[in-house]
Amino acid sequence: MATYLQWRRFVFFDKELVKEPQGNDGAAPGAAPASGPAASKFLCLPPGITVCDSGRGSLVFGDMEGQIWFLPRSLQLTGFQAYKLRVTHLYQLKQHNILASVGEDEEGINPLVKIWNLEKRDGGNPLCTRIFPAIPGTEPTVVSCLTVHENLNFMAIGFTDGSVTLNKGDITRDRHSKTQILHKGSYPVTGLAFRQAGKTTHLFVVTTENVQSYIVSGKDYPRVELDTHGCGLRCSALSDPSQDLQFIVAGDECVYLYQPDERGPCFAFEGHKLIAHWFRGYLVIVSRDRKVSPKSEFTSRDSQSSDKQILNIYDLCNKFIAYSAVFEDVVDVLAEWGSLYVLTRDGRVHALQEKDTQTKLEMLFKKNLFEMAINLAKSQHLDSDGLAQIFMQYGDHLYSKGNHDGAVQQYIRTIGKLEPSYVIRKFLDAQRIHNLTAYLQTLHRQSLANADHTTLLLNCYTKLKDSSKLEEFIKTKSESEVHFDVETAIKVLRQAGYYSHALYLAENHAHHEWYLKIQLEDIKNYQEALRYIGKLPFEQAESNMKRYGKILMHHIPEQTTQLLKGLCTDYRPSLEGRGDREAPGCRANSEEFIPIFANNPRELKAFLEHMSEVQPDSPQGIYDTLLELRLQNWAHEEDPQVKEKLHAEAISLLKSGRFCDVFDKALVLCQMHDFQDGVLYLYEQGKLFQQIMYYHMQHEQYRQVVAVCERHGEQEPSLWEQALSYFARKEEDCKEYVAAVLKHIESKNLMPPLLVVQTLAHNSTATLSVIRDYLVQKLQKQSQQIAQDELRVRRYREETTRIRQEIQELKASPKIFQKTKCSICNSALELPSVHFLCGHSFHQHCFESYSESDADCPTCLPENRKVMDMIRAQEQKRDLHDQFQHQLKCSNDSFSVIADYFGRGVFNKLTLLTDPPTARLTASLEAGLQRDLLMHARKGT
Repeated sequence: MATYLQWRRFVFFDKELVKEPQGNDGAAPGAAPASGPAASKFLCLPPGITVCDSGRGSLVFGDMEGQIWFLPRSLQLTGFQAYKLRVTHLYQLKQHNILASVGEDEEGINPLVKIWNLEKRDGGNPLCTRIFPAIPGTEPTVVSCLTVHENLNFMAIGFTDGSVTLNKGDITRDRHSKTQILHKGSYPVTGLAFRQAGKTTHLFVVTTENVQSYIVSGKDYPRVELDTHGCGLRCSALSDPSQDLQFIVAGDECVYLYQPDERGPCFAFEGHKLIAHWFRGYLVIVSRDRKVSPKSEFTSRDSQSSDKQILNIYDLCNKFIAYSAVFEDVVDVLAEWGSLYVLTRDGRVHALQEKDTQTKLEMLFKKNLFEMAINLAKSQHLDSDGLAQIFMQYGDHLYSKGNHDGAVQQYIRTIGKLEPSYVIRKFLDAQRIHNLTAYLQTLHRQSLANADHTTLLLNCYTKLKDSSKLEEFIKTKSESEVHFDVETAIKVLRQAGYYSHALYLAENHAHHEWYLKIQLEDIKNYQEALRYIGKLPFEQAESNMKRYGKILMHHIPEQTTQLLKGLCTDYRPSLEGRGDREAPGCRANSEEFIPIFANNPRELKAFLEHMSEVQPDSPQGIYDTLLELRLQNWAHEEDPQVKEKLHAEAISLLKSGRFCDVFDKALVLCQMHDFQDGVLYLYEQGKLFQQIMYYHMQHEQYRQVVAVCERHGEQEPSLWEQALSYFARKEEDCKEYVAAVLKHIESKNLMPPLLVVQTLAHNSTATLSVIRDYLVQKLQKQSQQIAQDELRVRRYREETTRIRQEIQELKASPKIFQKTKCSICNSALELPSVHFLCGHSFHQHCFESYSESDADCPTCLPENRKVMDMIRAQEQKRDLHDQFQHQLKCSNDSFSVIADYFGRGVFNKLTLLTDPPTARLTASLEAGLQRDLLMHARKGT
């Protein structure tokens, strides 16, 4: 129970008398008075007003003469005669332009209910759509209260005998409406109200002694007894949704609120209640209180009138009295056009206009009632910006009073609206660090903090030495709960020396670079840093090894080398058994990690040898570096046995075939380290036979010079010529080697004899006996060749003479065809037949079947075609100057090449007769002679 004595009183309403309209334009109720004599004339209602209601833009009155009056906003009062005697009750629906009234048309107790459609007219008056007696039975009783449901399907009438009738159906029509007695009791019914909750309709019934509710949307109308306290007439009302549509019963001692099934809160508002009304979240009560006047609580009682009525407007949510005033003989309180209107017995209408929200807040601010201002703003649905302004002013007030704890709580409520720097500057003092920490924590929880705020908060934690709060702040359960910039937090914690906390953040939020920086630069825990890299995904592990590999190699070379071996072959993160070990691994480019081993040759050799063994397709840089490393070790080794082993390893690596594409680089490495066997091997692999020869010549290794010529002379014959020149320049006795060279030159005919003699003429030790055998053999071969050539010339001449004789005979003498058989089918020759000058004869039908041309002999055609092809080939090759030059340069016998080209007609103009006429069967003599010439020339060759 809340007592109103503790509630503060305010003047949140402006009171003034409603004035009559000026002219036809009128003025709204509560408007400021105009100047002039007419401005002082107040509105006065007709006398005898007994009942009032409001809705649909009008105030509605009923009087003792049976008239119903309407006062619209223009204040032009109109009325009509509704009953013959009097009007006792009115109910204006808020959602429909329907008015329900109860009155009397005749003397006695016989009240009538009339339903008026205010939108339709009947002779200038509203249309009465339905009239029926209020009393359901024959026993006379007086109507005490009336209520109508907004859906026009329910109407309840209460009587002084304690009964309640319920009209169910369309209340505007007789045929669709059914009346029945819902409630019977011993106490007069003083109030009725319908409450709609979804599809369920409740009816509250209050008497002078109890409160109960019915469910009227069903069939059996179940009843619930809510309380054994009642109220007088007009002392009950239904609240709006802000109070959950509760039914309000204003008793003399308390005001009770009810739900359809239970009683709610109550408020101890003293005084004899006369009227209860609900207006826009306020409870309006008119009561008679003989104790004290609300306007002057501190004056003597004797000076106050004992018959005055007090109107109080209560804010039940915020627990204050919004307005309080004294009136004389209040008839009723109505709400319309956003204002309250109080009717007094003297016919005057008092308008109570609520002040705007900002004015009310300023009044509260002046009294430093910030909590009440906040509650009021929330109930008035003030936007978040307006609330934040109130919180800021409240915080400023508390801060000025020295209540820093309370001030920071209000500033916290401004987060998101007020600039954080405004608050932070107030609490930067070291004594207020706790308050600043609380504000910054909330700022981070709402994800509105920037990097500077994070830095400041962490500095607060570190200065307070509050490790528990610090751990609570940074140890969030999931990434979605992180309300700060992680990288900034790591920097601050590292700077403050909280390395374990910084490592926790870096590890949990995958800031691998910061984790490794702290481990390697601050804590110097190289083992842990290496273990952490081994847990990272491949890309991160690779990049971090490139960044920190040199530091790790300097302090823990063996473990670092082991990790690099895994990273470059088949890397899988070490997830302590949680990873998928069957998944295919990744491998890095091993060549990129070679610089890490700059000062660790032993580990570098182990790494390179491992890569070359496990991964034969390693980058070329691996093998280049391994070769260089082995050559360095070989060059600096003094132990003969170890040196021999290193020599074998280097040669083996060179023979592995990995240096074909980088021949020059491998050769340079071998030359730099004076690795002669490797140099000779590479010369041989690169077919640099001249370099091999030059090397042996420099070292005067005669036998090796000859051996090189024997091995590679076929590929490069000029080696023998160079060997001969080399030995010829030697003043030593090299007869043995000269003889061996001359023997090969003679067998391969590599040099002319004259050139050989000229070459050996420079050697003073070379006598004629050295080349005697060579010259004798050479002269013998040339003599044999001359004899063979003379014999071939003689045979060609004889053949040419014979052919010329045959040609002459063909030109001068007749040709007798004596063939008796066909050259194709070997059958006896019969006419018609075909004869050729070559001596072949054919049946005409055989010739036509097998011949390709009418002018060519089918038997001689293949041989003739070969000869023709040879002639054409010679014709095509005559102009191939480059080919001729190449063959002339590369041939051992240049004269034979020239003779071959000369014989093929390259050096003379050849007239080639081709494509003889094929139209006629008997070809010309010249064509036949040409074919015979070709045939004989082919046979001669």
